[in-house]
Amino acid sequence: MMAPLPVLLAVAFVAAIMAPHARSDPSPLQDFCVADLNATTAVDGFPCKPASTVVDDDFFSRSIAASTSTRSNPFGVNATRATASTFPGLNTLGLSITRVDMAPGGLNPPHSHPRASELVMVLKGEVTVGFTTSANQLFSKAVRENELFVVPRGLQHFQLNTGAGDAVFVAMFDSQSPGVVTPTFSLFATKPAMPMEVLAKTFLMTEDEVGAMKSKFDGF
Repeated sequence: MMAPLPVLLAVAFVAAIMAPHARSDPSPLQDFCVADLNATTAVDGFPCKPASTVVDDDFFSRSIAASTSTRSNPFGVNATRATASTFPGLNTLGLSITRVDMAPGGLNPPHSHPRASELVMVLKGEVTVGFTTSANQLFSKAVRENELFVVPRGLQHFQLNTGAGDAVFVAMFDSQSPGVVTPTFSLFATKPAMPMEVLAKTFLMTEDEVGAMKSKFDGF
């Protein structure tokens, strides 16, 4: 038997409310909205350039074409991002991409992206990619050239160079602003500092042990 009309309308109403939240970014209302990086108006993203001023190069970028040094930090990793701020044609499209260069043994430490799922494609070498679920289950895989691994939105994940030489991968996101939360930095390198009592109790450490841990993240 078909449900009463008021029930059907209520279900349709709830579905209409929930639908926008099922996507990472809202759908655009026009063919494109090339970012006006000189605009002073603060919005979620960037205002659009006038269509009459849009050119071919607005939809082209070399921002992740070149390799970058992996010696700038102790993790042996360096990331180059293509977002709307460096690639204006991405504005409002719900897309961004990051190139990651890794030294042998390099690690992209555990982190999460609160606003995006991540699709990893290895371009060079071998990279072990893994994520943990809310039930503390680990899924991981050694990913080689031209292979893919997907990380669901908001889950903690890492990338580790497990090959013999340098590695390169690209991470593709279904948001123009994925955000990034790295627990080690958000706990030990905050400004102002996280209360010592909170850290000591969280990690079952003494305050001296926490202090030694915090000192490793000075300058980040």
